[in-house]
Amino acid sequence: MDDGDPLDRPPCRGCSSYLVEPYIKCAECGPSPVLLCLQCFTRGFEHKKHLSDHKYEIMTSDFPVLEAGWTAQEEIALLEAVMDCGFGNWQDVAYQMRTKTKDECESHYMKNFINNPLFSSTLLSLRSFEELRAADSAIPFRPTDDPPRPTFDSVLSRDMAGYMPARADFMEEFDNYAEWDLKDIDFVDDDSDILHALKVAVVDIYHSRLKERQRRKKIIRDHGLINLRKFQMLERRYPKEVQDLYEAMRRFARVVGPMEHDKFIESHALEFDLRREILRLQEYRRAGIRSFCSARVYERVKRVREDERRKRTMLCDVLQYVHDNRACQQWLHKQAAIDAGISPVVTTITATSRRTAPPLNLTGLPGTEKLDEREKELCQVVRLVPGAYLEYKQALLNECRRQGGLRLAQARSLIKIDVNKTRKIYDFLIREGHINKA
Repeated sequence: MDDGDPLDRPPCRGCSSYLVEPYIKCAECGPSPVLLCLQCFTRGFEHKKHLSDHKYEIMTSDFPVLEAGWTAQEEIALLEAVMDCGFGNWQDVAYQMRTKTKDECESHYMKNFINNPLFSSTLLSLRSFEELRAADSAIPFRPTDDPPRPTFDSVLSRDMAGYMPARADFMEEFDNYAEWDLKDIDFVDDDSDILHALKVAVVDIYHSRLKERQRRKKIIRDHGLINLRKFQMLERRYPKEVQDLYEAMRRFARVVGPMEHDKFIESHALEFDLRREILRLQEYRRAGIRSFCSARVYERVKRVREDERRKRTMLCDVLQYVHDNRACQQWLHKQAAIDAGISPVVTTITATSRRTAPPLNLTGLPGTEKLDEREKELCQVVRLVPGAYLEYKQALLNECRRQGGLRLAQARSLIKIDVNKTRKIYDFLIREGHINKA
């Protein structure tokens, strides 16, 4: 029995004082036990049905349990201190116990509660039993494992949202400054009723914020969201459709438990598989296939047909770059990879060998009737509408008459379009004799 807090000790039936070990327990009275201190027991205290000649038991925890030098009372105190201070905080554990040093607490706990072969064999048997029970179920579920213990402010610590496994707590809690509203509140006797009610309301609000903090923390622990990397790896085992569903339905995980949420996702993953299989069987039925042997032949022929279609598509693509040696070499490499049974590597064609735009169709465009055949060909290649070409042509002609000649730089300053198109128009007008070089 812990001697630190008298409220944790039972009272004596005779003098009502809190009991200190050793004390006496009547072995015949019950179901409510009759507990007496040594002073009342020696005086022969009797109460109702309890008599002084009843059989009795001496209640004490001053005896070794696991190791000599450690009493049962100290074992209980050690476990309570580890629970209060957290595993690994041996300095605080020793300060709370007061009867053992830091090294004694650490060595005794590690020897008897962590590395004890009796406890480890029991844990292994329990773990194997849990695995067998999970294997029989349709959807195996395991609670989150003990996460790693990263150093403070490391990358893994940030990924784990500052979770501290030794304390089962977070470095920064949800609503982390909720306690600030209480730091200046003090209940005194001369408070008015309104002021007292206001302070009580503030405390109630603080309790509601604590409940919300615990609720969020429970969701994180139950659903295994502490180790984010492990959670993301589990998500990637689903197909793309199920991953999208997982992302959309994640917000509803807090409404149900982890097992129910995983069952929901697994059932939808099974639904996607069934739908895909049904579509495949319907395709077989439309093709007139009625046996799985024929289906295998159909799949093999289908793959050959798709390979041939891909080859034709690649040939059509490379014919568009037939005047580009690099594009032809890329197509030949892809063809060789397909013939060798290797997935072809798609290479992006650079800007120097980019695809040429098709000629502009001038049918029905205004101003086409004013062009001769060579001008129509120029507008088609340059992809310039006839009205704009006639306007640019007239501007260049006027400038050439005014100055007696025209340079390419002057033409580019007059026509604010692509410089390559301007050069083609300028060269065409020079070649046709409409303008002269300056």
